[in-house]
Amino acid sequence: MNELLKKLEKEAENAREKAYAPYSGFKVGAALLTKEGKIYQGCNIENVSFTPTCCAERVALFKAVSEGERNFRGIFILGGKTETDICFPCGVCRQALSEFCNDDFEIYLRDKMGNFKIYKLYELMPYSFKEMR
Repeated sequence: MNELLKKLEKEAENAREKAYAPYSGFKVGAALLTKEGKIYQGCNIENVSFTPTCCAERVALFKAVSEGERNFRGIFILGGKTETDICFPCGVCRQALSEFCNDDFEIYLRDKMGNFKIYKLYELMPYSFKEMR
């Protein structure tokens, strides 16, 4: 893993520490990288009624967008309860990412054992809903 990915991994780990997951115990951290090299952290924030829960990926994305960012390179996602869980972004997060990211946007995933995978957004969301412009 190169130095940039190691930095993203650390940022995602730090974000996961801040997760609020008292109901599921499924803590997730994300580190979103802009094309300019800025990193935005996100963690999942649960709610007892679950529907208002916001995933780590969307927290990071919405923080960045609210700061005026629009050009993204990749996101590092860590989460799960077991040593071998790899936490893929949910469908809602995939759709939100597709709103602001190109198909070649990279998604970096790692389990607690150190197994690492990289996907392009189009691989995880090949038929995203795109606004007709």
